[in-house]
Amino acid sequence: MNSKINKKTKFIQLGLIDYKEGWDFQEKLFYETVNIKIKNRNLEIEDQFETPNHLIFCSHPHVYTLGKSGDEKNLLLDDSGLSEKNASFYKINRGGDITYHGPGQIVGYPILDLDNFFTDIHKYLRLLEEAVILTLADYKIAAGRIEGLTGVWIDFENPIKARKICALGVKSSRWVTMHGFAFNVLTDLSYFNNIIPCGIDDKAVTSLEKELGEKPVLNEVEEKLKKHLASIFKMELFQ
Repeated sequence: MNSKINKKTKFIQLGLIDYKEGWDFQEKLFYETVNIKIKNRNLEIEDQFETPNHLIFCSHPHVYTLGKSGDEKNLLLDDSGLSEKNASFYKINRGGDITYHGPGQIVGYPILDLDNFFTDIHKYLRLLEEAVILTLADYKIAAGRIEGLTGVWIDFENPIKARKICALGVKSSRWVTMHGFAFNVLTDLSYFNNIIPCGIDDKAVTSLEKELGEKPVLNEVEEKLKKHLASIFKMELFQ
């Protein structure tokens, strides 16, 4: 536990960024924070350093990512198929199975020291979902959770009609988080046809654009989501 609780959280907008470049940037911040925590263990409480928090928003060119517990068979493209779709593929160090990232998504990477907030990964995931659920409510769209599945779902109470609008997959070490969520706003949903999303083959995927029947303004959605995340986590956001 930190002696100095720090809820200040730096917001970073990376825009459209290559997946590997974004992953490297996350890891740099992640390990800087972990190393501060390791150093603090050998210091008296009054001499310990505050740990920083970061909230990154970005989007990626077409890419499929496979989590540690994922099955590569859930990617339905070979190398030539990936090339045709102008997409890349990475095996990565988050939880979860396979997902797609592309333009028109809000990809959120909170690099938080949960010792500054609460030490409960289950609660952390549920609050990320809640921020997306509240953002959708701003657009008069009812969304929720399905027991046993992560992410945010439309028609969540009807297993046949249920469709995912936001996927989650995180990593944590010493209560420091990385990776996060992918919220489909203006996403080209056809790219999900090339995978079994999150290993679930009987549920559809959707986007805010599809549910609204019109194009939302992406940076307006980002602002709403950012506001809800700050409120739920009691972050003091700055840039």
